[in-house]
Amino acid sequence: MRAVTKDEVLDIFRKCGALLEGHFILSSGLRSPLFLQKAKVFQYAAETEKLCKALADKIKTEVPGVTKVVSPAIGGIIPGYETARQLGLPALYTERVEGQFELRRGFEISPDDKVIVVEDIVSTGLSIRECVAALRAIGADVVAAACLIDRSGGEADVG
Repeated sequence: MRAVTKDEVLDIFRKCGALLEGHFILSSGLRSPLFLQKAKVFQYAAETEKLCKALADKIKTEVPGVTKVVSPAIGGIIPGYETARQLGLPALYTERVEGQFELRRGFEISPDDKVIVVEDIVSTGLSIRECVAALRAIGADVVAAACLIDRSGGEADVG
């Protein structure tokens, strides 16, 4: 099991026309000369599978014992689902209700579950922090967070 390199990830984004250059204000409020239009990658199942398989392989190695994958909606749903599929685990997601993330749609987490939060792209970590807070509020044991792309270089506070 070989790790996917940063250049290989960026090549997938380029191949899908999802690496844009210019001046962008990200949803986090940060500014960037590059924008990663992940939806253009996620429209291709084979490319999404490559990225999420690499993430699942890393999770298997670094976070053994995970029993459920939870993602913040909307951006995390596709990578969360595909990563969970690669792990052979259930894929759940939180969604905003009156501005706060909640686990809905009959999704359940037991006290015995070991939960990993999977997101698409992280800049500040706010969505993951809010998702983790919502999960912990219902008693979930959140053991880790993971993402396909970390724009913060490991500096984001994900809680």
